[in-house]
Amino acid sequence: MHEGTPSMSSSAPRLILASASPRRRELLAQIGITPDEILPADIDETPHQAETPRAYAIRMAAEKVAVIAGQLPQDYCLAADTVVALGRRILGKPEDHNEARKFLDQLSGRRHQVLTALAVTAPHDPRPKTRLVTSIVKFNRLSDALIDDYLNCGEWQGKAGGYGVQGYAARHIAWMQGSYTGIVGLPLFETSQLLTGAGYPIKAGG
Repeated sequence: MHEGTPSMSSSAPRLILASASPRRRELLAQIGITPDEILPADIDETPHQAETPRAYAIRMAAEKVAVIAGQLPQDYCLAADTVVALGRRILGKPEDHNEARKFLDQLSGRRHQVLTALAVTAPHDPRPKTRLVTSIVKFNRLSDALIDDYLNCGEWQGKAGGYGVQGYAARHIAWMQGSYTGIVGLPLFETSQLLTGAGYPIKAGG
């Protein structure tokens, strides 16, 4: 697996993952997939005015995959985007400790949605196929002390909504409904369906 500058030397179509997320790589490994190259897409992730969380997640995934497919049209490309939504509010990756605290205070004791959008392109077919997976998560009531404890562990950094369901935050999650792997960042059932539909071979054991 190579990271960095795209390679044009491979004759057989490769799988390019347009994400630097180690969690997504770990999830793909669960179903026997190792991307041939990791190539994060550099795009403007600013939500449009009045854009819904659903529309935003799909647009982000589609734009990410389009950028990479434009560079490597002979390969399969996979992108994903995860959004934490409280009503119509999009809670992105907190910029700092204070914003992470604000997010967790808003999520305390409430249900929220976790939307993960997928986008896949096939060799010489730049039209992205997309899928959106919506799950629901509810946090227990979080006191100031519990929020401080979580923030101090640093797990909130780089995570939509300021938390990671697969880590220490799990002790504060009362219940969830939907796709666990989708909440982590890559719904595996839908990912395998999209890749298979695009013609990418997935075999048990890799």
